[in-house]
Amino acid sequence: MPPTKGKQGTRGKKLIAEENQQTLKIYIYIIAGVNSVYYGISFFFFWDQFTTLPLLMCVAVSAIYFFSYQFMASMGHVKYHEGQVMDPGVDLNMQAGMAEHTKDLILLAAIAQICSLVSNYFWLLVLVAPARAFYLLWVNILGPWFFSSAPAEAVNEKKQKKMERKMKRQQMMR
Repeated sequence: MPPTKGKQGTRGKKLIAEENQQTLKIYIYIIAGVNSVYYGISFFFFWDQFTTLPLLMCVAVSAIYFFSYQFMASMGHVKYHEGQVMDPGVDLNMQAGMAEHTKDLILLAAIAQICSLVSNYFWLLVLVAPARAFYLLWVNILGPWFFSSAPAEAVNEKKQKKMERKMKRQQMMR
């Protein structure tokens, strides 16, 4: 179907609710798949190397999975009334939304967990998340706040005329 010109059509509440459920299902499959592969390979082949660091990082990554998934699920919570969708929640597939950052966090944790089977140094990939959060905080909030110019002082008309008279007097006295 060729793209249409003009305004893009809006999606209905029911469609958004269905897409949110599909998105949540995809991410729970990703989490379950990565964990099953990681733990299966770790326990069967690398049991002697499964020490404190991998154990702590698995706990940290599991916390990231849990809280990110719960956050997305709460954002996409659907409210029904008499069988009708009243509120589909936030669109989890919206571009540049908060859910996009949460999905990226889940994928980053999954990539770090799978790659850590090769080397424990891949756990350092998890540090990309706080660095990205600080970057977004700086670019969107802190940077503009620190480097914004001072607001122009609003001078009312009376003060402006008074200043002009004072300047004229000083010029006449010279």
